[in-house]
Amino acid sequence: MRGLPNGATLRSTNPVGGGDAIRLEFQGSAGRMVADAWYAPDSLGTVLLLHGGGQTRHSWQRTGPWLREAGWTAVTIDARGHGESGWAANRDYSADALVGDLLGIIGELRTRPVLVGASMGGNTALLGEGEHPGLARGLVLVDIVPRLEPTGLMRIREFMNGHPDGFGSLAEVAAAIMDYNPHRTRPPSEAGLLRTVRLGNDGQWRWHWDPAFLGGGDEPTRAERHERICAAARALRVPVMLVRGGESDIVSDDGVGEFLGLVPHARYVNIQAAGHMVAGDDNHVFSAHLLEFLDEVAATP
Repeated sequence: MRGLPNGATLRSTNPVGGGDAIRLEFQGSAGRMVADAWYAPDSLGTVLLLHGGGQTRHSWQRTGPWLREAGWTAVTIDARGHGESGWAANRDYSADALVGDLLGIIGELRTRPVLVGASMGGNTALLGEGEHPGLARGLVLVDIVPRLEPTGLMRIREFMNGHPDGFGSLAEVAAAIMDYNPHRTRPPSEAGLLRTVRLGNDGQWRWHWDPAFLGGGDEPTRAERHERICAAARALRVPVMLVRGGESDIVSDDGVGEFLGLVPHARYVNIQAAGHMVAGDDNHVFSAHLLEFLDEVAATP
């Protein structure tokens, strides 16, 4: 197939991905990395979408087909330790490891993509382009800035650390998600949760990511993380859009103000009705703003 990356293996069509996505596999330093791709004929370019911590590539399941319809090739990928991608044997889920994976994937794609990253994925994209200028054509950061709110971060960590023994049913999984994210309408079917959890040999449902992802290790201090990301933000020269969920408890007005001071050419969008999971909370509005930004990128020499 035209546009298939070097080193990527075409496995099969993937109906779970939505919109007859093509399933790809890359070889990363932590093992295989699984992706879905929607190829657009006469594509305007490639959009590489990076999910947040604890999510999978399926968090972009509505965005991928929509981008193809708009003329862009979309690629969504499971980060190491998430979804169907390999778990790191050395338990390395650091920012450096994630950025290293991103560099490898873009090398296989053989093109400069527009990077769209939510939360953890946005952090990875920002560091990738800021520390390796020219990696991307443009950058969309979804509810992520250098300075994050401790209360919101603690709430995420408590949610991800909750239910260490798993869930007895998909209904329990759905209830836990709704309790954390009341902005979402409860889906009519629980089938979609199969992209989020896996069934263990003990009959319990567990999140579809490696528990070692939250293991800690030699993590940088909050001040060290902030300094590094600020430096990366100052170095950005490509088109940038920051999308904030108006109800997010992760990104504050102060955090937005600091980021816009670091990246004065950035476009800023506040989607009032959304929380931290912006694309899932209000996909229609998010997609409309994304298309406006992509039109701007397409017109940039």
